[in-house]
Amino acid sequence: MVHRLVKSAAVWACLLLPLSGIPGLAQENREQRPPADEPTPHFNVETTLVQIPATVVDPSNRYVLGLQKDDFQVLEDGVAQTISHFSGEDAPLSIGLLLDVSGSMDFKLERARDAASQFLKTMNPRDEAFLIEFGDQAELTVPFSSRMDQIESKLASLNPGGLTAMLDAAELGLRQMKNAKNTRKALLIISDGGDNHSTYTSAQIESLVREADVQIYAMGVFEPTFSFGLSKEEISGPRLLSEIAEQTGGRVFAASDADDLPSVAARIAVELRNQYVLAYSPKNQTKDGKYRKVEVKVTQPPGLPALKTRWRLGYYAPSE
Repeated sequence: MVHRLVKSAAVWACLLLPLSGIPGLAQENREQRPPADEPTPHFNVETTLVQIPATVVDPSNRYVLGLQKDDFQVLEDGVAQTISHFSGEDAPLSIGLLLDVSGSMDFKLERARDAASQFLKTMNPRDEAFLIEFGDQAELTVPFSSRMDQIESKLASLNPGGLTAMLDAAELGLRQMKNAKNTRKALLIISDGGDNHSTYTSAQIESLVREADVQIYAMGVFEPTFSFGLSKEEISGPRLLSEIAEQTGGRVFAASDADDLPSVAARIAVELRNQYVLAYSPKNQTKDGKYRKVEVKVTQPPGLPALKTRWRLGYYAPSE
């Protein structure tokens, strides 16, 4: 069902698909924290064009489509920017699937594979994807390909075991995205979030995602925090995933039951297909390598309830 409101020549369409994430974690943009002081790895970004994906929803979390460039305002460190490129249409995607095959996913892996397969069914001919599986270590098992059957075949042969190097998988996925052919890029992490075997720290990965032009979405089966016998990594997993995802304008979707994973994957696919992409050349051209905070504002259309917007929160400027 599609709900439409008309404003001049524009058509506002709200897809009636509720989007529920982890309560209190990824539903609203929070104030950006400054980057950590500890040394972190960096991907050198030499482009002068900053791309900001943005998702606009109404109070019922229905997508709002039909907005125009003039309905948006972008600020960088509080300074208004000139939007030079704007798109509200579905564009080709470069997707990285990061699938947890550790021992903690033993009874969840079958439905996690189903979720990945469900997501792949939404891919278009000009899309491309790769597959990374991670247990004790992260491994690229299928490089970028437009043949989704190659990934499907590999998914069928996965076996669970070992610890969980999720952060290492995120770093590997971000590096692989440097080979993407499409400008729209996203990683989809399917995990219970309990990292306990990575060489990278959460602070390092959060720093990397701030500078990478890649959205991160995550989904998984998270046990109730009051469950007995859970490790501290499993308890903190949902928050860790949320903190990584929200830096990029992505989000985390929680499933209390593994059987819900395929439908969650479909919801993530719908969100990626219903985003606006704003691009601008920063007025501050200083190549100082510093973090720049980005804010996106949307003009409130008459006749519509208050809108909510999620966007990529910032990026690192190039350095000399």
